Amino acid sequence: MIGLRGPRTLFARLMLIWLIGIAVVLAVSFTLFLGERDRFDRNLLFEGIAREIAATVDLIDQLSPSERERSIESMGRRRLRFALAPPPADARPLPARFALVQALEQALPEREISLLALQTQGRGEDRPPHARLLAFVQLSDGSPLTIRLQLPPIAPSASAASAPTPPLRALAALAALILGVSLLTWFAVRIATRPLSRLADAAKALGEDPNRAAIDTRGPTEVAQAASAFNQMQQRIREHVSERTRILAAITHDLRTPITRLRLRAEQVEDVDLRQRIQSDLDAMQALAQEGMDFARSLDAPMPVRATDLNAMLDTVAEDARELGWAVGCTGRADGPCIAEANALRRALWNLVENGIKFGSRVEIVVDSRADGHLIRIRDHGPGLPDEEIDKVFEPFYRTESSRSRETGGTGLGLAIARNLLRAQGGDVTLANAPGGGLIAEVRLKRQTPD
Repeated sequence: MIGLRGPRTLFARLMLIWLIGIAVVLAVSFTLFLGERDRFDRNLLFEGIAREIAATVDLIDQLSPSERERSIESMGRRRLRFALAPPPADARPLPARFALVQALEQALPEREISLLALQTQGRGEDRPPHARLLAFVQLSDGSPLTIRLQLPPIAPSASAASAPTPPLRALAALAALILGVSLLTWFAVRIATRPLSRLADAAKALGEDPNRAAIDTRGPTEVAQAASAFNQMQQRIREHVSERTRILAAITHDLRTPITRLRLRAEQVEDVDLRQRIQSDLDAMQALAQEGMDFARSLDAPMPVRATDLNAMLDTVAEDARELGWAVGCTGRADGPCIAEANALRRALWNLVENGIKFGSRVEIVVDSRADGHLIRIRDHGPGLPDEEIDKVFEPFYRTESSRSRETGGTGLGLAIARNLLRAQGGDVTLANAPGGGLIAEVRLKRQTPD
C-alpha cells in the first residue's frame, strides 16, 4: 500500500519509479510529436494558401482594368479577400524567415510579393490583440493588389520557419527519449542496489569486527527484512564467540592450579635430570595457558581507547628488546598521537617484534604518518612466508614449521593475539613478503582528530 512515505516494498518502489518515469518520457515524446504535427499542418495550410493566391493573381492579371473592378469582389474566397488598392500605411512587412513568406515566394517565383502584418484589437476586452496578415503584389501593369488573409488569430511568430528541420527535430526527440530512459534506468538501479551495497559492506566488515554496530534496517521491506536477519546473525555470532572465549578463559585459568601442584611435586623427584625435564614441560604448559588466557582476553568487547604517544611507545618497545639482546632498530617519527589502548597496543607491537626476532634475527621498525592514520612497518630478515600462508598465520594455534617445537614455533597465538588487540581498538595488521627477503608486518592505527 502506498502511504505518505511511499511504497514499502522494493518491487513497488521500482514499479512506481518506472511508471512515473515512463509517463514523463512518453509525455515529452508526445509533446514533441504534437509540435511536429502542428508545424507540418501549418506548413501544409500555408502552401495551399500560397497556391490559391498564385492562381487568383494570374487570373486577375489577365483581365482588363474594367473587368477587374467588376469581378474583384466575386473572386474572394472563404479565407482570401482581394482589393485593388495598396496596403494600409501602418502595415509592417514580415521578414523572409516566416514560413508563409517562403511559401508565397515558391508559388510566385516571377513576382515580387510581400507579406505584411496589421496589428488589430481582439474582440472583447479580455482578448489580446493579434496580427492580421496581408499579402501585397503588383500586377504586370503596375496596379496594386492587396490580399487579406482570413485566418484564425495567429501570432506572426507562430508561422516562423526558424524551427528545426524535421530530421533535427526527430534526432532531438530521440535524444530526449534516450536520455530520459537512461536517467530512469540509472535512478531505478541506484535505488535497488544502494541498500544491497550497504548490506554487502556490512557482511564484509563482519569478519573483521563482529562487535561492530548493527546496520540500519530502514528501507524497502525486502531490504529491511534482510538487514534484520543480518543483525540477528551478527548477534548470534557474537554470542557464540563470547561463549567460546569464556570457555577458553576458564580452561586456561583452571590449568594454573594443577600446574602449580605438579611443580611442587616435581621438586620431590630425586633424579635431577628427570626433575629438570618435568619442570621444562610444566613451564611450557604454563606459558601455553598464559597465551590462551591472553588470546581469550584479546577477543573481549572493544576496549576503551585514548590518545597515545606512539613515538614514546615505539622507543620503549625497541629499548626493551635491545636490553634482551635483540637487534631492533626504530626509525621515523609519527606527527601526532594515535588513538589506542596503551597496554593492548604495546602487547601487539611486542608480539610482532618477538615474532620477527624468532624467524629473522634482526628487526627494523619504521613509522610513518599519513592522512588516514599512522603506518608502522615491522620488518624481519628471515625467509619470509609462502603466499598461501600469509593469512593462515593469523589463525589461532597455527605454526608454519613442521617440528611443532615451542622453541622454534611458539604456541601459534602471538600473531592472532596481535591482530585481535589491534582490531579491537580500530587498527589492523597485515603481512607481506619484503622485496629483498624477509617479512613485513604493516600496522595501521587511527590518528587523533582535532577537537
